[in-house]
Amino acid sequence: MNDSSNLFGNGFGVALITPFLPEGAIDEAGLVRIVQHVVEGGADFLVALGSTGEAAMLDENERQRVVEIVDQHRGDAKLIVGTGTSATASSCTWTKTAQNSGAHGALIAMPPYTKPTQAGIVAHFTAIAEAAPGLPLIAYNVPGRTGVNLTAATVRELWRIPAVVALKESSNDLMQISQIANELPTGKTLLAGDDALLLPTIAVGAQGIVSVAGNIVPGPMRDLLMAARASDLEAAQQQFATLQPLFEALNLEPNPIPIKAAMALAGMAYSAPRLPLLPATEATRVALRPALQQTRSITIHV
Repeated sequence: MNDSSNLFGNGFGVALITPFLPEGAIDEAGLVRIVQHVVEGGADFLVALGSTGEAAMLDENERQRVVEIVDQHRGDAKLIVGTGTSATASSCTWTKTAQNSGAHGALIAMPPYTKPTQAGIVAHFTAIAEAAPGLPLIAYNVPGRTGVNLTAATVRELWRIPAVVALKESSNDLMQISQIANELPTGKTLLAGDDALLLPTIAVGAQGIVSVAGNIVPGPMRDLLMAARASDLEAAQQQFATLQPLFEALNLEPNPIPIKAAMALAGMAYSAPRLPLLPATEATRVALRPALQQTRSITIHV
């Protein structure tokens, strides 16, 4: 059985944005700055090419370049690459490519749009594990984006696949998350997928998080996670109160629109995502300014 303990460290992961230049190309220098900022803030692992990274909007060459840049500047942080697609065949190809590029693991969302059955999900992961033998796989349950929920019963089936070492849970269903946590086998890891639900998700048994807010406030997010994992309720509550306005602002529009606007306000990246996503509205930017200032870790530049 694969053991995920060495892959996730203390459990603090960041779902990296992919910054773009005003003309639309990848901002490679900006991506380097973000990776260095996140690593300096204490990230144990980095997730490139997830939904936050706009993987669906990148072509094959761009995907490869993002992986190369993150790998070159990640320091001791582990590299996890998003490789899930709507089709099993392309998911297998992208996962094998990530493995050949040096990734330590692959994040695989439930196939969007195609809406497979639960048995189809198990077959999907079985095929991917066979295509990239030895590469740890992280299942990603985000039904709000994919249209299909990974049930607790199916998670039990996925744990039978040795390569599946972890689950990123973004269903926001604490009853389901609690059931999965209660049944978690030794050597497997449950990760929160929503910054705003970090505290209750850790409380029911998760061991870490893949954070969006960690792009801009990695240190405070790590502090929140460590307090929660240590059951230091007072410190966790205080840190959550500091970060709560930011969590609320980051949910005003679909991810990664608000986090890219936040990074622009901090002078770290150009704000625009790629179509069909639009830049953040003025209302979102107005909400982000005091939220970022309240963290006391970010200087607003524009």
